[in-house]
Amino acid sequence: MRVGILLSTGKDSLYAMYKAIEKGHEVVCLITLESENPHSWMFHTPNVRLVNAQAACLDIPLLKITTKGEKEKELEDLEKAIARAKQKYRLDGIVTGALYSKYQWTRIDKICRDHELTGIAPIWHYDQEKLLRDLVKDKFEVVISAIACDGMTKEWIGKELDEELIEKLVLLNKKVGINVAGEGGEYESLVLDCPMFKKKINILQSHAEMEDPRTGELVIELFEIVEKR
Repeated sequence: MRVGILLSTGKDSLYAMYKAIEKGHEVVCLITLESENPHSWMFHTPNVRLVNAQAACLDIPLLKITTKGEKEKELEDLEKAIARAKQKYRLDGIVTGALYSKYQWTRIDKICRDHELTGIAPIWHYDQEKLLRDLVKDKFEVVISAIACDGMTKEWIGKELDEELIEKLVLLNKKVGINVAGEGGEYESLVLDCPMFKKKINILQSHAEMEDPRTGELVIELFEIVEKR
């Protein structure tokens, strides 16, 4: 099918895209909702402005609209974006990185059905620890872009996802019960490189901006898009 990807800049949406391509779907556009509300119920917000850079690395058209991020009302903006993308790119389906959030998946799936599109969730109920290990195995370069939970401190922000970091997440899960994939909002991620990227993103200048000792975000001041080796 010709599909559009709901792209958040994070690991789940891009890994869902990776799996959709594996299943033979043709990705013809990217769809991003940029929320003015940092506490959006539906949409990823940390460093979402880098979606333009990711689209350039993917060399796939991006349809991006802004939403105020008001609960339920933001779904109207998502529906407008999906309807516009369907018409412009002749879509058959929409791919989402929904993992365990029934709130997100049921709403996205309903919008798709209302517009005679197939909702596709390639990583729905994917084992969460396996997802992280598969990201590393499949050469996804992912960094922690925000934190909001007990057990995480400023030092976590900007860390690259690797086997060592996964072990720390597994231990934190056993200690305080966090979701290892960050599905409960414990942390957010940013993909700098992956197998679909024709180019990659390098962060040149950044810092951690903390709201309190366990809540903060990676602020990227300067980055570049570079050729891959």
